Amino acid sequence: MAFPLIAAALGLAEFVPSIARWLGGDKAHDIAAKVVDVAKTVTKTKDPVAAINALHNDSNIVRDFQKAVMSIEAELELAYLQDRQDARARDMAIIKTGRKNTRADIMVISAALGLTGCLCSLGYYSDNLPGEAVGIISTVAGIFGACMKDAYAFEFGSSRSSRDKDASVAAMIERGGGA
Repeated sequence: MAFPLIAAALGLAEFVPSIARWLGGDKAHDIAAKVVDVAKTVTKTKDPVAAINALHNDSNIVRDFQKAVMSIEAELELAYLQDRQDARARDMAIIKTGRKNTRADIMVISAALGLTGCLCSLGYYSDNLPGEAVGIISTVAGIFGACMKDAYAFEFGSSRSSRDKDASVAAMIERGGGA
């Protein structure tokens, strides 16, 4: 039986922890396949388990794997930036036609109302709710807060440190063609 790709990629995250954050969403399988392929190439093995074992036994191979994964990370960051840029261009095109982006407005208003509802519920009813309910409502409030944070980051741009990281990724891509 073949070792599942995502499980193998999670095993490889021991050597490059940033791998774990890529393994969610609709592209998780493709990213896991890339990471596992890089590990097999660097370790000159044909099996993900053998690749993990080889990485455990040789720090030079770990270093080579980490370098190779950096190029994958640069590709993913670039794709993320391009996706965000495309979405901003879409918003600008909608505005130029004189229309409103109702969908985005509804999303932001819903997140704000959800966050407000959760915080009000906690403020008024936390004494009467079991601890589990308070924990769940707090978690949901955190999710709505993250949605608001993402909306603000999209609308008003990235922080200075994020822009510096974006510039570094772009420079890496230009220097090595992604490698």
